[in-house]
Amino acid sequence: MSQGFDAFGMCNAIFDVQAEVGDSVLVELGLSAGTMALVDQEQQRGMRNCVADRIVNAEAGGAGANTMIGLAQLGGKPCFTSRVGDDELGERYRESLTRWGVQANLEIDSLDTGVSLIMITPDAQRTMNTCLGASRSLVRSDVSLTDLQSSKYLYITGYLWDTEGQKDAVLHAMQEANRAGVKVAFSLADPFCVDRHRADFQQLLDEHIDVVLANEEEAKALTGHSEVRDALVELARRGGHVAVVTLGRQGSMISDGREVVEVPVFPVDAVDTTGAGDLFASGILYGLTRDLSLASTGRLGAWMAAQVVAQYGSRLETFDRVAAFANAGIATVSPS
Repeated sequence: MSQGFDAFGMCNAIFDVQAEVGDSVLVELGLSAGTMALVDQEQQRGMRNCVADRIVNAEAGGAGANTMIGLAQLGGKPCFTSRVGDDELGERYRESLTRWGVQANLEIDSLDTGVSLIMITPDAQRTMNTCLGASRSLVRSDVSLTDLQSSKYLYITGYLWDTEGQKDAVLHAMQEANRAGVKVAFSLADPFCVDRHRADFQQLLDEHIDVVLANEEEAKALTGHSEVRDALVELARRGGHVAVVTLGRQGSMISDGREVVEVPVFPVDAVDTTGAGDLFASGILYGLTRDLSLASTGRLGAWMAAQVVAQYGSRLETFDRVAAFANAGIATVSPS
């Protein structure tokens, strides 16, 4: 069967609103820096009113959509599945995906479009308060089997594991992908997701997943290993294909179960970490769908992450530097 899409993404369709604030604002709102919390619409509106004059960026987002847009910017062909409201933000969300080259498989729901208020402090740390809105109503009938079966990868994040309807849709998509020979890539998404769903995620690794992406804390929590290298090897063994673990300023590690490649970061002056992990995943998916080496795949992910943390927001302008990563090994690609 011909491959219509490089990746079939599924995640919460969330409209990101970013505000630059001081630490005192977090204290005033009773928030802990660097955390992610789910809130209702009333709570979020109150927070947005508090920081209305500090908003620096607003755009269609959510982890999975950010990754699909990054993949499209690299020259890939992705589609994205979720739900939005019958409202202005829902229409803007659809338009944004289309403009960036992502096919928008978005069902309309009676709930409002989801919104994440992202407060960025001077240390570039982000504190997120998210109202899932319409996205939490995702069901298995929203999954286009035609598009899924014509994709190289199904890409799913752990954020979809918090409602029964979403969970059922994810399992349905994974099972159909497995039957169609479509590889499944799974981002653990957040340490809180792992803490809530550890047993389920371990079962998914054993039964459905080919590629797993995690940060150090998530990898250790899921495997029970205290050493990150041991956690990486365990994830690669259970996933049966590729495992990637990010280590913050220490870079990342990628393994296919046979070798472990250590990938350094590209040093930049960070102003906003929003989207870093999402764009890192874009680079990884691009490398995997183009059969690049582990080293080149990891370096492309690192480069994507570096570019996005050096700016506000999670959108990069289209660029043509992919060939440098596709044709050079980890030892010869220099930070820039």
